[in-house]
Amino acid sequence: MARRSLAVLPALMVMGAFASAQQNDKPAPPAPERVEAPKVPATLAPDAVGLPIDPKSYIIGPEDIIKISIWREPDLSKYAQVRPDGKITMNLIGDMQAAGLTPERLAAQLKEAYAPKVLQPDITVEMFQINSKSFSITGGVNRPGRFPLVVSVKVFEALTQSGGFREFANKKDIRILRADGTILHFNYNDFIKGKKRAKDQNIDLQNGDTIIVKE
Repeated sequence: MARRSLAVLPALMVMGAFASAQQNDKPAPPAPERVEAPKVPATLAPDAVGLPIDPKSYIIGPEDIIKISIWREPDLSKYAQVRPDGKITMNLIGDMQAAGLTPERLAAQLKEAYAPKVLQPDITVEMFQINSKSFSITGGVNRPGRFPLVVSVKVFEALTQSGGFREFANKKDIRILRADGTILHFNYNDFIKGKKRAKDQNIDLQNGDTIIVKE
């Protein structure tokens, strides 16, 4: 009886090994599909990214970059730069007017356009980079350049954004050059002292203004 048990043991071992091999030969479950994030245009200015935007009031302009998210539709979601003609191109629906609309209004129009093609489209539009509205600062500041004009910005606030003055900057006669050629003046030293005239000079900047700090 003991010999019979010993004879059966190798057969059982072989059958167990065969079953284990069959289990190992089963194909692994497919990996979850990986959806790549939309490619963002490379010409990004750090100051213009991630700014607080009111989707109900900000007016989209040419060259702005917007993020369009369509829930459960990664192939339709994208980053889009508004063309000079004010339009963007979307998959399935073609060209859409974007300039002159708020992000909220654009989302509503996209939802209406996609409704016949996508089941209950849930669409959000966010401003990713502001290029259509800006001002510039040149001359004797630590960080000259172009800055986005998203909300109301006064001259003093703009100079603060530029990182302060260099050693030989003329802070008494800072000039603001408007797009129409008008030149305005701002005395930074007098503003710090609280003088009324300098406070009146601390105007709201307009799109296209250039602040010039002489050295």
